Amino acid sequence: MSMELDGRVALITGAARGIGAAIAEHLSDAGARVAIADLDGQAAKETTGTLATQAIGLSADASDESAMCSAADRVVAELGALDILVNNAGIGGPDTNAAKASLEIPLTELSAEDWDAQLRTNLRTVFASSKAVIPHLGRGSSIVNIASIAALMPSVSMPAYGAAKAGVIHLTRTLARQLAGRGIRVNAICPGYLWTRAWKMIASQIQATNPAYKGFTARQIFDDVIRNSVPLGSEQTPDDVGHMVVFLCSDKGKNITGQALTIDGGATLGGRKQGRSRG
Repeated sequence: MSMELDGRVALITGAARGIGAAIAEHLSDAGARVAIADLDGQAAKETTGTLATQAIGLSADASDESAMCSAADRVVAELGALDILVNNAGIGGPDTNAAKASLEIPLTELSAEDWDAQLRTNLRTVFASSKAVIPHLGRGSSIVNIASIAALMPSVSMPAYGAAKAGVIHLTRTLARQLAGRGIRVNAICPGYLWTRAWKMIASQIQATNPAYKGFTARQIFDDVIRNSVPLGSEQTPDDVGHMVVFLCSDKGKNITGQALTIDGGATLGGRKQGRSRG
C-alpha cells in the first residue's frame, strides 16, 4: 500500500460499483479514508467493507444539493475532514431512462424528459455535489470530475450524454479558476472505452442497427469496436481511472488544474483502421 494520500479524506459519488468502486479502492490503497455516496446506500456500505482504510457508505442523490450537504457534514463528523471530492455519479445501469437517453438516439428522436435526465444525471450531479462540498475544502484539496471522451468527440447518436459531459469539462475549468486562490485544484478525467453494464446495452443497439454484427455477442462487438477505434488496440479499465485519480489528488499533481485528461488508448486521435460500418 502506498501512502501518497495518508491523512486525507475523500468523498466519491456513485461509487458503489464500477468505475467509482475502483476509484474508492485506489484512494484507500493510497492511504485516504473514504466515503462513498450512492443512491444504493446498502451497496455503498458493502463496497466500503472491501477497502483497506476507514470508510463509510452513505445513501445520497448526488444531484440533490441538500442531500449532498448532509452527506458532506456527515463525512466531516465521522472521518474528521474532507480533502477530496470525486464527482463520479453519472449514467446509471442499462435499465434506466438516463442510460437509454444516451444510446443511439439522434436529437430529433430524443424527448425533453430524456434530455433533462441526462443533464440531471451527468451534469447537475457535479454542480450540486461540488457546491455542497467546496465549503469544507481547504488549501491542497482536490476535486476530480469524471467526464468522457464523448465530450470531445461529437456523435449524432449521443447528443444529450455528450453535451452533459462537455458541460462537466467547462464547469471543471471554471471551478479551477474560481478556486485557485484557495489552493484547491479541479480536474476532469475523460475515460474512453470501458466494458461496463451500459456498454452491454450500447452493443445491443449497435447490433440492432448494423447487420454486420449479426450473431455477435455484446463482448465481441465491444472487442471489435476496440480494434477499430483505439490506436493502442486495448480497452480502458476502471483501474486506469483509479490510478489517475490518485495521481491528480496527490502532491505529484500539485501543479495540475483545470485540465481534462483523456484515458482512451488514443481513441480521440482517430481509429486504427476502417472497421465494420455502423450505418
